[in-house]
Amino acid sequence: MAEKTATKKPVKKATKAAPKASTKAPKAAKTEFAVIATGGKQYRVSPGDMLKIEKIIGEYKEGDTIVFDKVLLVDDGAENATIGTPFISGASVSSTLKKISRYKTIDVIKYKQKSRYFKKNGHRQPYFEVQIDSIK
Repeated sequence: MAEKTATKKPVKKATKAAPKASTKAPKAAKTEFAVIATGGKQYRVSPGDMLKIEKIIGEYKEGDTIVFDKVLLVDDGAENATIGTPFISGASVSSTLKKISRYKTIDVIKYKQKSRYFKKNGHRQPYFEVQIDSIK
């Protein structure tokens, strides 16, 4: 039998690695925000945010200004935060209506086996897409 000779590979010595530079983005400065209630839900909003909310009853068209007066909390971004009981009187959030649309179709199926009962319906929930302008 022929003997195999193994060639030794050079061994790298472990060296202490320099600390890696942080890849995390620096913390952004605190910005003001508010918590509003509309459509049976609560939303945390800041100026410039785009938000999809439940359709509001009334005559609205794209470009209209919508004012939310049910404000639960306002934080100015510094140390002052105001909490309502349940709402803050005099506080409001103004926004611009950007889009009126409906979500994708959701299929609703009712079925009972062995009785030939099958019903299928579709539902598209309407929504408003708004852009938050200011918190007062």
